[in-house]
Amino acid sequence: MYAPFDRHLLTLHRSRALARRTQGADFLLRLVAEDIADRLAVTTHSFALGLDLGGHSGLVHAALRASGRVERALRADLFMPDPDIEAPDLVIDDAILPFANASLDLVVSALSLHWVNDLPGTLIQIRRALKPDGLFLGALAGGDTLWELRDALLSAEAELTGGASPRVSPFADTREMGGLLQRAGFALPVADQDRLTVRYDTMFDLMRDLRAMGATAALSERGAPATRTLFMRAAEIYAERHSDEDGRIRATFQILSVSGWAPHESQQKPLRPGSARQSLAEALGTSELPTGDKPTRG
Repeated sequence: MYAPFDRHLLTLHRSRALARRTQGADFLLRLVAEDIADRLAVTTHSFALGLDLGGHSGLVHAALRASGRVERALRADLFMPDPDIEAPDLVIDDAILPFANASLDLVVSALSLHWVNDLPGTLIQIRRALKPDGLFLGALAGGDTLWELRDALLSAEAELTGGASPRVSPFADTREMGGLLQRAGFALPVADQDRLTVRYDTMFDLMRDLRAMGATAALSERGAPATRTLFMRAAEIYAERHSDEDGRIRATFQILSVSGWAPHESQQKPLRPGSARQSLAEALGTSELPTGDKPTRG
């Protein structure tokens, strides 16, 4: 199976980010943790055992504990523990989940699933780990994330070398995520998106934030090594095409928010075709015409 991401390289990026802890670089994770708290607040369910799957820094874990909806919340760090906070309950790889079937009531994943090589397979593992009527909440980077950076790097490389190498990771699409949730066996799947525009002085300031997040590209196929000349020209193109009147550049982050329930007999189900008790014409207060007839003006 084709594996677009180098998981070992991703581990190194995350390890470097945790070791160098940069103040304020977790702004995206903070926003996602707040959104997850809001989505939990509107559900009428309570969850005996919830899991924060891969959210280092403890922000999501804290949101679960403060929600009043989760009796016991576990934290599972990815690849290595966060050295600046209390030790996690588990250190795992979110591509290979160690949980028994029907063992969890809630699974939350914040800004990590866009790095797995087999997203459908990971979603299936999450659904199997949930008890019937258990809930999955996820947030991951969408396809428009960093499109300005991708444009600048591709344009600069095409101009300098006549070719182009992948420099920015591919991300999922909102419509694709709804379909993937259905394929994984989730009931009542929902996928929506939010867009956040962050402004920087230069492209290099953006890239500094990405390194601090552990979110620089971890592609298996990286092509030709990037040079200083390439980055300098890309920064010029970025400023030319994607800056505001004050000279600061824009960076788009598209966050896909997804949810799905492990199937349960109590959940609402679609009506069987032909089971409606009232026709559409009756509901709209109009007359129903046979097929082929044309309506007349009254």
